[in-house]
Order: sequence, then structure tokens, then C-alpha cells
Amino acid sequence: MNHLPLIIKREYLTKVKNKSFIIMTILSPIIMIVLIAVIAYLTNLNSEKVRTIAVLDESGLVQEVFKETKTTKYHKLTGVTLDVAKKTMEESSNYGLLHIPNNANVDNISKHIKFYSSESPSITFIGDLEYKLNKKLTELKRKELAIDVSKLEESKVRVSIGQENYSGEESSSSDSVVKLIFGCASGYLLFMFIIIYGNMIMRSVIEEKTSRIIEVIISSVKPVQLMLGKIIGTSLAGITQFVIWVVFGGLLMTVVSLVLGINLMESTPQQELMEMAVQKEGVEFYFDALKNGLSNMPLINLIIAFVFFFIGGYLLYSSLYAAIGAAVDNETDTQQFMLPIIMPLILAVYIGIFTVIEDPHGTVSTVFSYVPFTSPVVMLMRIPFGVPIWQQLLSLLILIGTFMFTVWFAAKIYRVGILMYGKKPSYKEMIKWIKY
Repeated sequence: MNHLPLIIKREYLTKVKNKSFIIMTILSPIIMIVLIAVIAYLTNLNSEKVRTIAVLDESGLVQEVFKETKTTKYHKLTGVTLDVAKKTMEESSNYGLLHIPNNANVDNISKHIKFYSSESPSITFIGDLEYKLNKKLTELKRKELAIDVSKLEESKVRVSIGQENYSGEESSSSDSVVKLIFGCASGYLLFMFIIIYGNMIMRSVIEEKTSRIIEVIISSVKPVQLMLGKIIGTSLAGITQFVIWVVFGGLLMTVVSLVLGINLMESTPQQELMEMAVQKEGVEFYFDALKNGLSNMPLINLIIAFVFFFIGGYLLYSSLYAAIGAAVDNETDTQQFMLPIIMPLILAVYIGIFTVIEDPHGTVSTVFSYVPFTSPVVMLMRIPFGVPIWQQLLSLLILIGTFMFTVWFAAKIYRVGILMYGKKPSYKEMIKWIKY
């Protein structure tokens, strides 16, 4: 009789009804949103702080570049020495003093500009000052060299080498950045999912083994069915938890944003740096290139491949976690078996980042996209660069076949290990169990 559906149902309900599971499912997004809200709120308070900057421009060349904003006020000093200005600003509540020395040479001016303050200024603020001064002094330097600025601007040429295969499919060098981001995100998500829920499967097996419940269950259920039931049931519980996190976290973020009156996704220092970067010359060119790179991605192929390779990779590693759980009596003894499981995943991420991005169709990238323990990550990184469907299907078939073999292999260890107590297993001992 096939007891697999009953085992899956039991494992799923046992997990989702567990108090710790319910508590962590609810608390995790709350804790995360609270942390983000606190950081965003404090950042918002900091961004609303009005900074008053004293400017002592002894050269008289760059005063007009300092225009006041809602958060920055400029107080221009005249007729005072640097020492007097420093002493006055130190006793005041001003944010700092910007000193531009008097010199006939623009290059000398640029090398001796200093900002004095009692506290370390923010990276964003100093970067904004440097950009303004750099732009103005560059204009002055060009005039000093009798360079026609208008013609110089007109003479600028930005080169973007278009890429196209012989069948007419277009791409560009900026596409690689988008593809790398997708590959890294996929690999990291799979890595974390395996670590979190693979350990959950392993702990579940250890708990039932140490409580001797397993002896009763195994009398009427085949070890393979029991192991598959645990893997699938726990996986469904994990997916349920993940979906709840996404939905509940999204709703909670919306509510907190409305209550606090701030945008949690935009009120960060990184967002400020991004906005400052977008305003600078030429950056729009690269942002447009990245947008085009995203539009050139084979999204449908990527989504379908992600689902199948993600599920296949997770089930493959989960069967190994279940086998380890059956072989040991406690979590302490699992450490010696964890490295062989984690290493292929780490190797896959490194190959994806350092090899696939440089040569997606090279020997190393191609070989490891077929190796089942690395293919879920490496193949997902290769697909955006254009991998034939037959190669994707072949890799997926190898992954599924390896999973079935791993289940059979792990079940051999599982059926003996779940009834072994009081003895620390070794690799040699586990090989004997496979032969039984």
C-alpha cells in the first residue's frame, strides 16, 4: 500500500502546527520590518537635519556653485582669515567650514581644498561637494587652456559595442551585469533554502529517531516512502512559511510606511548615493544600458528553468540531509558530514561568479552545468547568456536521475541508521549499511 500521501500530510501538518514554527513564521517578518523601520526612521530624521556650511572662498572662483537646498545652507565668509574662521565655526553650531585657498593656479587650488568639522562628515555630503567643485574647477581649467568648452562637449562620443549572434539576436556588454545579478540571487536563494529547510528535515529525523517513534512507523511504512514523505512534507511547509513571509511582510511594510509616513524602500543611505550618482554626467547612459539588459533577458525561460532547477536541487540535497539525520543520534554528530554537502554549493557559486560571467560557454562552465550537485546554480547563471533548450533538458534529466539515485542511496542508509543507537557513525560504517 502506498502510504506516501499520508506521510506527506502528516509531516506537513506536524510542521505547520508546531508552536515554534507558527511563532517564527509570525515573528520573523515583524522583526525584519521593525529593524528596517527603525533604520529608515532614523535615516529620515538624519536627512531632515539642516546643515549650515561656512564657505571661505579666498580665490573667489567657486562661490556661485554653492546653492542652498532644504537640508543644506551655505554661509559665505568674507574678510576673515582661516584661523579666525576656524575658531568662529568651532564655537558655533555650524556643520563645518569649507576652505578654498587663494591661488592663481587651478591645479594648486584643487589640491589644497579642505573641510573642517568637529564630526566626520557623511560620504554623501563630501561626495556632493567634490562633484560641484570638480565640475567648476574643470571649467576654469579649460578656459585657462583656451579650450572651447562647447565644442569639447560636442566632441564627446560614448561607445557601446552592440552584440548580435548570427541569427539576429541582440545583446550588449551591460547585459552581463544583469545576468550576473540574476544568477547570484538565484544561487543565494537556493543556498539559503537548502541550509534552512534541509536542516529542518535532518532535525525532524533525529527527533523521531531519539524518541523511538520511528520504530513504530517503520513497521508499516517502507523507508523510502518515509524519507520522501519527510522531504516533500517539510518542503511544502517551508514554501508555506516563505509565502506567508512575503505576503505578511508586504502588508506589514505598507502599514508601517503609512503610519510612520516614510518610504521604507527609499529612506536609506544607499538610496541617497544612488540618487546622487544618477544626477552626474553620463550615468544615465549606463542606467539605460542596464534597463535594456533587463529587457533582453529570456524571462519566461528563466522563470521555468528556475522553478525546475530550484526544486530539483533542493530535493537532491534534502535527501542527503535526511540520510545524515538517520545516521546520527544528535546534531553534534552531524558536523563531520555537513562539509561534503555544503562544498558543492559553495563551489557552484564561485564557478558562477568567476567563470560563467567571463566564459559562459567554456569547458568549465559547461561541464559544471551538467554536474547535478552544481547544475542548479551554474545552469541558471548560464541560461541568460543563451543556452540551447536541449542542454537545459539534458542537465535537468541528469539532475532528476541523480535525485532518484540519491534517494535510493540515502534510503539504504536511512533504513539501517534509523534503528541504530548509541554508536557514532563513520563513512566506513555507512558504506557497510549500503551493502545490507
